This record gives sequence, C-alpha cells and structure tokens, in this order.
Amino acid sequence: MSRSAEALEEVRQQIEDAGGAAEVRACDVSDSESLSALIEAVASTHGRLDILVNNAGMTRDGLILRMSDADFDLVIAVNLRSAFVACRAAARPMMRGRFGRVVNIGSVTGVIGNAGQANYAAAKAGLIGLTKSFAKELGPKGITANVVAPGFVETSMLDALGPQRREEVIRSLPVRRFAQPEEIAHVVSFVTSDLAGYLTGQVLVVDGGLAC
Repeated sequence: MSRSAEALEEVRQQIEDAGGAAEVRACDVSDSESLSALIEAVASTHGRLDILVNNAGMTRDGLILRMSDADFDLVIAVNLRSAFVACRAAARPMMRGRFGRVVNIGSVTGVIGNAGQANYAAAKAGLIGLTKSFAKELGPKGITANVVAPGFVETSMLDALGPQRREEVIRSLPVRRFAQPEEIAHVVSFVTSDLAGYLTGQVLVVDGGLAC
C-alpha cells in the first residue's frame, strides 16, 4: 500500500519480473475509514486474510519544548493509530480463518527513546503495547502478533543525516554499518512463516547492536 498508486507500480513490476504476483492499492493510512475499507476489500476479494504487516512510518522531529501539537498528532496518527485500525479491521477475517500473522514494524527508538523524536518514540513504543495486547486477545484464535524493531536502515528516512552524522552513527554500531532493507524483510518473512507459529507478543530488535 502507498498513498500514491504511481509509486507502487514500480514495486509491482519488480515483483512480477522476478516471477511473483502482486496487487497494489493506494491508501492514506491516517484516514481510518479508507484504511478499514481497503483491508475489508482485500479480505473479501481473496476470501481470507492471512498476513498483515503494518509498515507505515513518518517523522516530524523536534525537541519537546518546540514540538507542536500538530506534529505530535500527525506522527501518532500515521505510525500508531493506523496500526490499531489495520489490526482491528484484519481481526475479523483472520478469526474466521482461525489463522493470522500480524507484524508491526516498530523501531529501536521505541525501545530506548531518542532526543528530538518524542512523537516518533511514543508512537513506536505504543506499537509494542498494542501488539502485546493484540497477541493476548487473538492468540486463542490462531493469530500471532509481533514487533520487528529496526535500527538504522538504508532508506529515504536517513536522507536527513549529513555525511558527518552518518559516520558518527556508523562508528557507534558494533556491526559498523547500516542495515539493508532486505535484511529487515528477511526477519519479517520468518515471523510470518510457519516456523514462527509459537512466536507471539515479542519485540525482535534488529539494530546492529545499537541497543545492546
């Protein structure tokens, strides 16, 4: 899912070129009604819903004393409330199928906090509580829920880091590098597989040792 259908077409094409199949739909996850309708439509179209990965994320960084209510509320809406709405919408079709894998993409920031990111840290910490509660409520129905909490990953979210800051961060990491998106994807793939059927309510921190 993305807010831009155009942005999704390249990904869809890459998947199909690799021999896979993909269906893309655009959605503003901060719009609860639209997000719920999208998930319900997918479940209806395919007759079931097995896996939900909540990966929407954004930042509006600033020190607490300077952070506006609007910037705090927007980050909470996109990073936390959307996951709640998606989990709620996915719960019914998963319960009908007596199976489900939910993965909420958190952040190491939600575990250890970060100066200048009170809104982002609060949202990602909230995901942990949401996920653990979902795991306890839906576990008896064959549904698991876990958090994958990355550290620094080579995505557009790191564009704000200048060259000097990048080097400082890399030197602080035991592995001395940022993660590649594929490395996080492999963890998500494991958590959603049959191999992880007994794993639920957990936070898998994938941060190159940042929080160790």
